[in-house]
Amino acid sequence: MVRLQGPLPERYATASPAELEEMIAGAKATLGSRLLVLGHHYQRDEVMRWADLRGDSFGLSRMAAERGDVEFLVFCGVHFMAESADVLTGPDVKVVLPDLNAGCSMADMADLDSVEEAWEAIAAVTDIDRVVPITYMNSSAALKAFVGRNGGAVCTSSNARAVLTWALSRGDKVLFFPDQHLGRNTGVQLGYGLDQMRVWDPRRERGGLEEREVKEATLLLWKGHCSVHQRFTPANIAAFRAEHPDGIVVAHPECSHEVVLLADQVGSTDFIIKAIEAAPAGSHVAVATEIHLVQRLAAEHPEVTVTSLDPLICPCSTMFRIDARHLAWVLEGLVEGEVRNQITVGPETVRWARVALDRMLEIV
Repeated sequence: MVRLQGPLPERYATASPAELEEMIAGAKATLGSRLLVLGHHYQRDEVMRWADLRGDSFGLSRMAAERGDVEFLVFCGVHFMAESADVLTGPDVKVVLPDLNAGCSMADMADLDSVEEAWEAIAAVTDIDRVVPITYMNSSAALKAFVGRNGGAVCTSSNARAVLTWALSRGDKVLFFPDQHLGRNTGVQLGYGLDQMRVWDPRRERGGLEEREVKEATLLLWKGHCSVHQRFTPANIAAFRAEHPDGIVVAHPECSHEVVLLADQVGSTDFIIKAIEAAPAGSHVAVATEIHLVQRLAAEHPEVTVTSLDPLICPCSTMFRIDARHLAWVLEGLVEGEVRNQITVGPETVRWARVALDRMLEIV
């Protein structure tokens, strides 16, 4: 997806950290209760310090849905999160994304045209009324609307198990996109075998599958992945265990199935935070997730040695686009009466995406 974020005015581009701090603090004080700043756990510290509320994608979705009393909601995350916030809040809430280029490579791996083509191809060989589409939160509002129209729901890494259980109680087959790893790991967690899953490659005819494979598969997994979480490997775990035989490996379910099998604990961003909080003092924990969260957990829990499982350390480059300069720019714009980088979703897309997101929030 192409997004256009122009260069910042010189006032922000050349400002010192102290000057940016003054700008942001002043704007927040002026806006007061009219403003709510949400921060995703993967944000850099210079941004996260200004967040009124922080969380993972599931938690922030709930927060957005519950806070219709503010005028401006500045979402320090990525584009699909801001879209979801716009869907879940009322028309009087203006949702702002500090940098329009803060997208998600995984979300961009599935677009509406490709998913609709897959849906038609599946319908040609099986009863489409028995297929339930599930999209990960890391997807566009258009795809959330697609699953809403077609009887499906959104999921996050926090509630994927509950949503997949719900879907398979309503149909015989699930089309799960865009992250194949979360779908596979959740399916195995529910007791489904790898032989009941097939990867759907949108660049190939009928997903690269035989007609028989489409008919027999319980889980059709979109060929998509997270560029950060795919970096973690079994070799990383072997190296960590060789150095720390009593160490603990905690992995996000967006990691490959091979990594998840070898990890001691597996769960969402919120789960990982709680795992570090519960780790015995003096233990060494290697975490397979985005580095800004890992570093923040290490700083907040000095009683535990927290390190990244990947020694090369790869940040989420799109999350990294949100910085203090862009935050200061959008906040001062609000003070001046100019809503910069407002994220708006069309009414028909809002209608059906809201259906899919509400289902997600209702499933427990």
